[in-house]
Amino acid sequence: MSQFNRFLPYTRWPEELAQQYRAKGYWRGEPLTAMLARQCELAPDAEAILCGERRFSYCELDATSSRLAGRLARHGLGVGDTALVQLPNVAEFYLVFFALLKAGIAPVNALFSHNRLELASYAEQIRPRLFIGSLAHPLFASGDRHSDLLLGIGAELVLLDGESGELGLTHWLSDLARAEGLAIPVHGPTPADEVAFFQLSGGSTGTPKLIPRTHDDYFYSVRRSNEICELGPHTHYLCALPAPHNFPLSSPGALGVFEAGGTVVLAPDPSPISCFPLIARHRVNLTSLVPPAVSLWLQAAESDPSVRSQIESLALLQVGGAKLAEAVARKITPLLGCRLQQVFGMAEGLVNYTRLDDPEEKVIHTQGRPMSPDDEVRVLDEEGNPVAPGEPGALHTSGPYTFRGYYQSPAHNARVFDADGFYCSGDLVVQDADGYLTVVGRQKDQINRGGEKIAAEEVENQLLHHPAITQAALVSMPDSAMGEKSCAFIVSTDPALKPLALRKFLRERGVADFKLPDRFETLDALPMTAVGKIDKQGLRARIAEIIAAGQPLTTA
Repeated sequence: MSQFNRFLPYTRWPEELAQQYRAKGYWRGEPLTAMLARQCELAPDAEAILCGERRFSYCELDATSSRLAGRLARHGLGVGDTALVQLPNVAEFYLVFFALLKAGIAPVNALFSHNRLELASYAEQIRPRLFIGSLAHPLFASGDRHSDLLLGIGAELVLLDGESGELGLTHWLSDLARAEGLAIPVHGPTPADEVAFFQLSGGSTGTPKLIPRTHDDYFYSVRRSNEICELGPHTHYLCALPAPHNFPLSSPGALGVFEAGGTVVLAPDPSPISCFPLIARHRVNLTSLVPPAVSLWLQAAESDPSVRSQIESLALLQVGGAKLAEAVARKITPLLGCRLQQVFGMAEGLVNYTRLDDPEEKVIHTQGRPMSPDDEVRVLDEEGNPVAPGEPGALHTSGPYTFRGYYQSPAHNARVFDADGFYCSGDLVVQDADGYLTVVGRQKDQINRGGEKIAAEEVENQLLHHPAITQAALVSMPDSAMGEKSCAFIVSTDPALKPLALRKFLRERGVADFKLPDRFETLDALPMTAVGKIDKQGLRARIAEIIAAGQPLTTA
């Protein structure tokens, strides 16, 4: 088999567009690993990562990731292979990420909040030869290498962070090649126009689908984000959101920091108690949050003004992942003492930023405008016709870093891409005369719980496995802190069925905690539309009215 035939399949951009993007300098034919090589030339001893008491210079980040890449190559892994990775916010996440890129292995980086269902689904989609996990995750805390989950993933090589011995990740990251005196096979990244890794979709129709990202398109999005956000060696970025998320990875995120020669400071979670001391200690000047975390920071600063001295170095706070309420946006500068930048993007591609020199009106009221001159945005009505500026419509987009198709999902791609190759994100937006977008809703049957996307269908299917439940519908309900929470309407044969028992049931079936319904309502029957579908619009209206009236919910 030729190397070319080993490249992972993906939907390519039309050649005419690809040539344009190369001619304009968007796609430079560089692998993502080139950012490390450059920094090793410019400032090898500069701090790249701060993780607890551990510090990694650019030279150490490059050398350690190269060692792991070499070990994996010697094991026979390389171009055409895939890996499933699940690590928390630790330095090892980046060490592993760059190692896999260097070896030409395309990873799926699962979120640490993901559970059995998600991991099994990713494994089914990519059939990984390599799994890298952490004993800090409850699924692997026992260290049992013969668990049903690990056997189901089917990887021939499993490395676990926190495990001692020869199959511990620490062992594979150490300088073993030199010690063992074994030759390392020739290896290297995939070509820049081939798949580098997979991002995760929001999972609007079930378990997240996989988004192939090439070196060319992803590297461009990082560089352009850096230009807009003005990153440089002076940047100290706090990664408080889950590291694999597209937002803290590339908008501009950690990769933007590495490209600029700055420092990434890792936080275990976005809570004020975790983040504020880190900001003070490391003079952090940039971070990114989702709206619920912003609310917690504002509460902390308002209840105890003395803590504001801990975050005085913070210059810019990026907020994205979910709609930021105007009232919350107006509090950020007065209470936190930093500028606000709104970000609206998607793992599939299109990223919008408010600019650093935008007037307050734009920063407070919009989610920014597309970052690339070649981002194409169409806002269309239900018939597919363009709407007037200021009118809501469905967002369709195309551009040099917006993908052209989910991985091996032809049927789904046919539904979400139009004849011109524009991706329909499912977002309902308003675009003003200056090109700025304001998100006003979604077409997708998806709940955005503070930036965490919940596919209603997935949770409903799991509820229907309960022997006492005959019907189930998961809908969003308004929440002042999270933006949205979830309410499960069920029809049950057991009147004594309680929410606690149902949440325990879902957990046992492997459903992640953030996907567990916040409320349960029991009905004699679910309302139906004229065409025989569950009337979710009616259910959403029902729960919203109950909440607005301050009435207690009738729970299961």
